[in-house]
This record gives sequence, C-alpha cells and structure tokens, in this order.
Amino acid sequence: MSARGERPMGIGMQIAYFGFAGSAQLEAEASIQLIRLERFSARLAGCHLAIEALGAGAASPTYDVRLDLITRGYELKPIPHMTGTDPLDAIRRAFDAAERELAAALA
Repeated sequence: MSARGERPMGIGMQIAYFGFAGSAQLEAEASIQLIRLERFSARLAGCHLAIEALGAGAASPTYDVRLDLITRGYELKPIPHMTGTDPLDAIRRAFDAAERELAAALA
C-alpha cells in the first residue's frame, strides 16, 4: 500500500517484436508469465519485453528475448538476455530470471 493507503495498480507490459510479426501465442505466454510477477507489484511498475528474430531469413531463426523491469521509482532493471530457437521457452526463462532477481532483492 502507498502512504495514502492506496494499493499500487498492476504491472504494465509493453511488447516489441523485431525481425518478425509476433503472434497471439507469444503475447498470451508473456501475459501468463507477467502474472508470476504480480506479487512484486508494490515495487514493480512495469516491464518492456523485446523479442527479436536473429537470422529471420533462416529456416530456423534464433530468438533473443530481452526483459527490462521498471521499478515504482522509475529505475530500469535489465534482466539478462535469453536466446533459443523456441521463443516461448526464451520468454519463460526470462521471466524465471526476473522472478529470481526480484525474490533475491526482497531477501
């Protein structure tokens, strides 16, 4: 709760795709993963998720997933990049890392 007794609003998220059009499946997975961070909403205002297809012309591109957390004090906290041929897995791993980092900061 804030000093005025108000609960912070939920965590916002912006998603950007580079080198490909993205998909509803990727957006749905990112939204599911964002729910895991809601327990940190008192300290976390939002996040930026960038998914880039590297070698997009290749038969099987590699995806680079970047997740930046934005604190309530408007500090940017970048999470290490996750890469792989499965963008869904890379998204999950990025949010896993964010959850670990946020939990460690509270410990």
